[in-house]
Parts: sequence; C-alpha cells; structure tokens
Amino acid sequence: MSRLADLRFRAATSFQRRVNPIVRRLPLQTVLETKGRVSGLPRRTPVGGRRVGDSFWLVSEFGERSQYVRNIKADPRVRVRIRGRWHTGVAHLLPDDDPVARLRRLPKVNGLGVRAFGTDLLTVRVDLTD
Repeated sequence: MSRLADLRFRAATSFQRRVNPIVRRLPLQTVLETKGRVSGLPRRTPVGGRRVGDSFWLVSEFGERSQYVRNIKADPRVRVRIRGRWHTGVAHLLPDDDPVARLRRLPKVNGLGVRAFGTDLLTVRVDLTD
C-alpha cells in the first residue's frame, strides 16, 4: 500500500472509531452487524448502501483491510438494519464486481466516505433471508 493510501486508511479509521459509536445509534442509519471473528460478539458498523429486491449492496472503502470484511470472511452470516428494521442474510464478497460502477448506483450521501477515503474498494452483496 502506498504511503498516501496508508495515510488515508489511518485518517479514516481514526475518524470512524470516534464517530461510528454515535452514528450507529441513529434509528434510520443503515447498520451492518457481523460476528467478531475472534470474540464471537456482535460488531455493528454504519454503512451506506441500497436494497435491491432481496439483496443489500454496499462498497467497502478499504476492501479486505476493513474489519467487517474480515469478519464476513470468517462467518458470512450477518444482519442488516435498514430503515429501523433488522434483516438476516448471508454476505458475499465480490472482488470481480466493478466497485466504482456499483458506487454510482448507490446513494450519493451514504457513499461520501467511500468516495473520499476509499483506496481498495470491494463490493459486498448481502442476500437477505427475511
């Protein structure tokens, strides 16, 4: 990873550590819940994305460096809170999908952080089961 990319990663994660605990409590914020790969505890991350039919799409700004992506690799069973309602599902990492094109189809406001800080974009699709 280049020095600039590493700096962006550090800045974004530092910002997220401070802001995410507040943002994920907002009732209409979309939240992805994974299971901690070491602790087994629920880990909730505010995300931007869009539901399309029975799938929820999002783009990870740091690809496999994102903690929630690492948790998905360990256990793809997740929950997504969309408009205040929890949905269970199975997450799929899609390295062959074009994340830049995918971002164009997702809400602009939700993807601001991904667009601003993203260095290693990765598309994630959650197939909702309820």
